[in-house]
Amino acid sequence: MLQLIMQFMKNKRGSDFMRKKAVPVGIEDFKELIQDEYYYADKTLLIDEMLMNKSKVTLFTRPRRFGKTLNMSMLRYFFDVKDKEENKKLFENLKIYNSEYMSEQGKYPVIFISLKDLKGNTWEENFMLIKKHIKNLYMEFYDLKDKLNPIFKNDFEKIVMEKEEADWIYSLKNLSNYLYEYYRKSVIILIDEYDAPIINAFDKGYYNEAINFFQTFYSSALKTNNSLKYGVLTGITRIIKEGIFSGLNNLYVNTILSKDYSEYFGLLESEVIEMLEYFDMKYKIEEVREWYNGYIFGESEVYNPWSIVNYIDNGEIKAYWANVSGNTLLENMLDHAGESVYDDLKRFTDGESIEKYISDGTTIKSLLSNDDEIWQLLLYSGYLTKDEKQKEIDVTSEYTDVYNLRIPNKEIRKYFGNMFLNRFFGTEVKTNILIKALENGDIRKFEKTLGEIMINMLSHFDLDKEMEKIYQVFMIGLVGFLMGKYEIISNDESGYGRYDLAMIPIKSNEKAYLMEFKISKTKKGMEEKAQKALKQIDEKKYDTKLKARGIKNILKIGVAFYGKEVKVVFK
Repeated sequence: MLQLIMQFMKNKRGSDFMRKKAVPVGIEDFKELIQDEYYYADKTLLIDEMLMNKSKVTLFTRPRRFGKTLNMSMLRYFFDVKDKEENKKLFENLKIYNSEYMSEQGKYPVIFISLKDLKGNTWEENFMLIKKHIKNLYMEFYDLKDKLNPIFKNDFEKIVMEKEEADWIYSLKNLSNYLYEYYRKSVIILIDEYDAPIINAFDKGYYNEAINFFQTFYSSALKTNNSLKYGVLTGITRIIKEGIFSGLNNLYVNTILSKDYSEYFGLLESEVIEMLEYFDMKYKIEEVREWYNGYIFGESEVYNPWSIVNYIDNGEIKAYWANVSGNTLLENMLDHAGESVYDDLKRFTDGESIEKYISDGTTIKSLLSNDDEIWQLLLYSGYLTKDEKQKEIDVTSEYTDVYNLRIPNKEIRKYFGNMFLNRFFGTEVKTNILIKALENGDIRKFEKTLGEIMINMLSHFDLDKEMEKIYQVFMIGLVGFLMGKYEIISNDESGYGRYDLAMIPIKSNEKAYLMEFKISKTKKGMEEKAQKALKQIDEKKYDTKLKARGIKNILKIGVAFYGKEVKVVFK
């Protein structure tokens, strides 16, 4: 009897305490993910849909870390004729396994190359990286070299030996020809982050050299290649007019605005709920939704997968994606942006939806140097998204590519706040001092620190014309740093008017802040202006809504600016 009880307990433990799958943080290799038993949100029907559509060449544009590389790795293991029986096992328990297109598994030689790490500071440095990349790609097929005809074998060896006379610019097309000769099967070419080296080249000042190389490198492999079965590219931007894809009649471009394939990049809410439930975190869905949801791809609402897996792994709500998504270029662009860009960014961070024209195709050069097209980059990079409340567009109009855009979630709003604070207000140390002083009610320290920050910040602006903009940027910074602890609202109606800024605590028993701002024309008039701002809070009863929410502890603050000086009064 004792033995039976012990066996029962053993079996029960085995069923109740089965080892959970690991959280797939940073796992981009499909084989590793499946074999090492990482959690996987099944996206394999992407294969089914692609084979059904039969597009010769497909370009997927999505933000970084939204599953592009993992999907490309999945395609590689599915189609590759090499190790096809072993690779077939990877798909046994996945959706594609029961599809009629499973018959295409393991039928083609596959070339897979990722260009996301080609980030040389000069063209010479970057070209060395390109050659190393291509050499390593060729080395994956080194065992077939001796079975090629003598001419192909000779050209193959020139690449492997990094000979000066090696044909680097046609190397991708040539490799597909070698594979076709060896296998007598058409070749699938997968190019991950195709636009990364071109974007980097523009940022580093060698755009012309880079585009001259990649135009031929890509087009020769994808346009004039009889060995090609399918080509698939991923990237962030749709640089249609660059010359890379000109003449390619069978190119299908799928962006975040396209209806097709919308569920295969990013996580659907059902997938997020299932994942949270699996890791016993389903009760966190509301805050997860506020921070990481909100992207509209086609007609699907999706979550940021990088943020989700990191949140599950760490158990802490914070900005995960925005801090690792490669923001240098964006920040440099914003440094040189005009006044209207900052006006709109202020409106975005306040939660507004703004109508913008998104062109059907562009060049990297125009995309990255034109204020009007910065919104396209922000949209495709994942910092903005299409609003689900999209206005109906007159299809007879030439401006049918007009979209209502918005910031998707709290994570991105926090990113913009932090970026503006650090770039315009000085060091993060000073901003932390500023905010701590405010929260502690130390208004004199708040005034002193704000004054120090203003001295640094105002060097970026014309004092006579941009005083209001300075404060608007300041508000954006506060939004970023205090998100999660306070609800930040600006220009909201309350009482008999609109207050400038309210910091409303999430917990109603904590202190709230009401601020009104004035610009003084003279130094002597600062005190009067600040007092006037403070008086206005009372006279127009700006605290009405706060009191209605049961908040009793309210600090009222009047702020006056003059040049690089600031005066703060409170009650």
